Amino acid sequence: MGSLTGIVILCALILVVAGLRAVQAVRDDRERGTRGSEPGKGFHVIDASYHSGGSGGGHSTQYRVPRDPQDYARLFIPKDKS
Repeated sequence: MGSLTGIVILCALILVVAGLRAVQAVRDDRERGTRGSEPGKGFHVIDASYHSGGSGGGHSTQYRVPRDPQDYARLFIPKDKS
């Protein structure tokens, strides 16, 4: 019965540490204002690569996302709508 109590205590400690770290990460993001990216002209280039290893299998592509929030929002409007 003693080892079960030790496992429960260890799991509880791990959850507490993970919770405290999550709170710290959210607080750091708010203080530094690091969420998102600055709007502007041009595009963000997102590289999405997958390599399965071994004999060279995989896939690589790049996405261009407009930096202007209004241009980005227009991507979601159907073409037949004004």
